[in-house]
Amino acid sequence: MLHWTDEQPLEMPLEQIGESYGRYRLHSLELEQEMMRSLESYGQLSPIVVSLHEGRWELIDGFKRLAAARRLRSMGGLLARRMEADERSAKAAIYGLNCAGGRTRDIEEAWIVHALVREDGLTQVEVAELLGRHKSWVCRRLALIEKLVPEARTDLQVGLLTPTGARQLVRLPEGNQAAVLELVHREDLSTNELTSIVDLWLECPSQVQQQYILQCPREALAQEEGVDLRARDPRLSAKANRVFEQIGMLLRLLGRMEVWLVHEGRAAITADDRRVLAPRFDKLWREAASVAALSKDMASECEIDGRIGTQPDHPDVLQPGLE
Repeated sequence: MLHWTDEQPLEMPLEQIGESYGRYRLHSLELEQEMMRSLESYGQLSPIVVSLHEGRWELIDGFKRLAAARRLRSMGGLLARRMEADERSAKAAIYGLNCAGGRTRDIEEAWIVHALVREDGLTQVEVAELLGRHKSWVCRRLALIEKLVPEARTDLQVGLLTPTGARQLVRLPEGNQAAVLELVHREDLSTNELTSIVDLWLECPSQVQQQYILQCPREALAQEEGVDLRARDPRLSAKANRVFEQIGMLLRLLGRMEVWLVHEGRAAITADDRRVLAPRFDKLWREAASVAALSKDMASECEIDGRIGTQPDHPDVLQPGLE
């Protein structure tokens, strides 16, 4: 329950408002610019919330409003409601006030949970009771932050990494996150590209493949997209598109098998495994050889048909040997 020190909001000069709790909120220049336009057009529609901490009023709710107001020369202060709160209660209030407005994000929730557990020494059960959530929710939020490497946490706080990007990085082992994060900055990868890179990374356990992804990320993605099972070519008929998709599926599976045979192979299976797998590998190479030969013939036929189809049709010109 929140304890207010006054009934009515009071005007508070901007320079008297601290932002030490801003580390638990995400900063978005775009949203702050939208707030600037709103303040210019309509003024302040709702008061900010502050709490006294070590002799200074610290902001609890209204970070975008404060950032926007400081950009506007016409505003020297904001209407503020003051509340009584210790460190734990202040963090809980940040969560509660933003949750009531439907504005919290899982990353921001994770920061608050992390601070309550690691800074204030609460147990996960105590945090769950304080925030009115289940212990499993607290555990998931805590893991979201603690599985991120420090570099990613810093980038997330200053806006160099999006919350979606952070969730993608968490899917990687901690030992790989820093390298992929550096790749994101070096190549200026979009969030969608990062998601695809993480998907591809998890499918490629080989160190050689992962080094290729780090060196040539967009080329690696292009190769992966070239055998995308969902890919369709609008120039093809429905039947031909089914063949196109089947070829993509086979190429993808062959690529994975080739990587396994080259980089793991015998070392990955036991002698007992080999005895069971031997007939399967025998069948694989025989049928693969047959498909390879038939595919080569089909490729030759397609190439010939393609050349014939591009020749001009001149019935009045006699072909050699037909005179």
